[in-house]
Amino acid sequence: MIKKSMKMMAVIFASSILLTSCYSYTSVVGNGAQGDSQTTERNDYLIFGLAEVGVSDSKKMADGAENYTVNTRQTFVNGLLFGLTFGIYSPTTTTVTK
Repeated sequence: MIKKSMKMMAVIFASSILLTSCYSYTSVVGNGAQGDSQTTERNDYLIFGLAEVGVSDSKKMADGAENYTVNTRQTFVNGLLFGLTFGIYSPTTTTVTK
């Protein structure tokens, strides 16, 4: 009985790790992107995102444009790094489209 419950716990734990989703949020500045020129940078956080180490500046990435779209997301690789470090390292990726 104990072996069966241990197997069930292992399956539930593995499922909770493997079935997590990536997140994404988008901000539109002005009228939004007018073209397809993109700039991408990585953001580095520690301890489940509570302490920032290196964060991109979307205004600087827009290079003076008045209309652009900012998309910040956790890619699969970012999520993998998050999982492998048990949340100690929490990267995200920011893309600015002008």
